[in-house]
Amino acid sequence: MGDAPCSSLTRSERFTDAPIVGGTALHKVSSYRGTLTGVFDPYSIDSAEVAAAFASYDDAVRTELLALRQLILDTAAATPGVGAIEETLKWGQPAYLTNETRSGSTIRIAPTGSKLAHDYAMFFICHTNLVETFELLFGETFTYDGKRALLFTVGESIPGPELEECVAMAQTYHLNRA
Repeated sequence: MGDAPCSSLTRSERFTDAPIVGGTALHKVSSYRGTLTGVFDPYSIDSAEVAAAFASYDDAVRTELLALRQLILDTAAATPGVGAIEETLKWGQPAYLTNETRSGSTIRIAPTGSKLAHDYAMFFICHTNLVETFELLFGETFTYDGKRALLFTVGESIPGPELEECVAMAQTYHLNRA
């Protein structure tokens, strides 16, 4: 089955240096953004289709989504058992899969569209219990869209350590169910 389509810190300090999953600490967003503070470089993304998707987003949302992208990739690199991440498109949106190890569940990131009061989201497969688990663990730390997404608004802070933990849980979903 596929993942059918079924937001305390300032912008410059999005992610704090704090212990999180596996004792790894998050870096401040400036280390995530690197080139993100300037002009978007589509050549920094291996897939031309994924780069085109990011290029199609307005600047403010694209910057936020690229920071989420880096968090997803960095979390995978720091989380035992995850392996390499495949970056592709699902439903025309950037998606991150653990195809090498099959350890986790797909994560998608994209603008939310005009039906929601938020600007962008991190989506998870609806038939998992991931978003329900995030809500049990983190309560009002996030805004949730049912069983499928964490919602964010451009200009609002994101709780970095908690989000990295959510991403690590998704990337190890199948390992933890075994």
